[in-house]
Amino acid sequence: MSRQPQLVIANAIVVNSHDRQEAHVVVQDGRIARLVDAALPVPAADNTIDATGKLVIPGGVDGHCHVAQVTGRFRTLDDYRTTSTAALWGGTTTIIDFGIPRDAQETPLAAALHKKELATQSRCDVALHGSVVSWDETVPWQLGQLAAEGIRSVKMYTTNRGSTMADGDTILKVMREMVRLDGLTYIHAEHDPIIADCTGQHAQDGRIGIEHLHRTRPELAEEISVKETLAMAEYTGAPVYFVHQSTPGAVDLVSEARDRGLQAYSETCPHYVTLDDSVYGSRFPEWFACCPPMRSAETVAALKERLVSGAIHTMSSDHSCYDLSQKRERTDDVRAMPHGLPGVETRMPVTFTAMTSAGATVEQFVEAFAAAPARINAVPGKGRIAEGFDADLVVFDPAEERTVDGSALHMGTDFSPFDGKALTGWPAVVVSNGRVVLDADGFHDPGAVGRFINRDGFREHQSAAPEASQLTAAL
Repeated sequence: MSRQPQLVIANAIVVNSHDRQEAHVVVQDGRIARLVDAALPVPAADNTIDATGKLVIPGGVDGHCHVAQVTGRFRTLDDYRTTSTAALWGGTTTIIDFGIPRDAQETPLAAALHKKELATQSRCDVALHGSVVSWDETVPWQLGQLAAEGIRSVKMYTTNRGSTMADGDTILKVMREMVRLDGLTYIHAEHDPIIADCTGQHAQDGRIGIEHLHRTRPELAEEISVKETLAMAEYTGAPVYFVHQSTPGAVDLVSEARDRGLQAYSETCPHYVTLDDSVYGSRFPEWFACCPPMRSAETVAALKERLVSGAIHTMSSDHSCYDLSQKRERTDDVRAMPHGLPGVETRMPVTFTAMTSAGATVEQFVEAFAAAPARINAVPGKGRIAEGFDADLVVFDPAEERTVDGSALHMGTDFSPFDGKALTGWPAVVVSNGRVVLDADGFHDPGAVGRFINRDGFREHQSAAPEASQLTAAL
């Protein structure tokens, strides 16, 4: 005799990136066992959640988080318990962190394995990106070891000389290796000579404090770096993913490359489609110290248009948990400040509000929030509500509005760049691997049950998981 399901979410409007249906979602052993037409009786279960009038979407996949990150003399204040808990509060059930070498002595493999060990305390599922700063004869072997560990992407920075920056030779050689290993190259794209010269000029003029951040890192620096990196990707045949794109010009370069047949992807972050550079003239400009910086209101509006059009593929938080005491140590010099914003918990409502207010459908939101991050990053079992997929589910009322209170969030810091903003799209119920971790009674800590997810090869996964546009065309 078959066992009774552990959970049923009844009378739901189930929304995937390519369709929606009214159904009862049946959960067994951490996976979606089946979807039952809502016109049929609700199946018996150990626990039933009535989702009448609410939407049920796949749990979010945040492809860009920095947990317990050491950068120079600064360390983010979180750990995996804190950040994974905050992710679940925000409807994200899978995070992807980075194993970035802390200094020249730490190898890419050691950095990633260290993060993998830290991740054993996670409350939600975790995957990892590797990172390479400099090339030596051991790098191909290390990248092979990372792939064997299920780490199928590598991030490189085109700026931050003296710390995390990789030179052009290193980027090109790593791209070749990622093709060999069926992996994905991640790029932080800002042209370092322009950044260094621009910040140097501002320092000479005495305009290097946080209120001038947006002037020290011009849009041109991002776009030139994207263009140069795309040329290397075209030359090597490497799939390439650009993190936190902040200008429409950078996105358009990726779109043009895709039109030529390149496998290239654009990511942005909630702050780049919500906040503009006027924040640097506000009372607390240090709340917005990040790289790239916020752009002009015109740029923000154009970037949001590209998000809604589908030219931007994913929305990631770029979560970095510094607090205000760290931010305020050197507000006089942006070169000495820790850059990065807390955002893993607010990614869902900020993205939902930004997209739907600009005319996007819920399906488009699901694509950027969950489906595309899972598909592009080759994370199996995620980003879709379908039989056999992991039971990572979010129930929410799209009309419910809450105002962000940074002090009431759970990210381990004392501020939010979205403090005071009224947002819609907050999770009411969160199910992670079949466990109800958030409901009307609050958060139910599941303990350190998060799994490390071994990712598929990039091309292998893409061939088995067509993009949402292809799925829609097939319906």
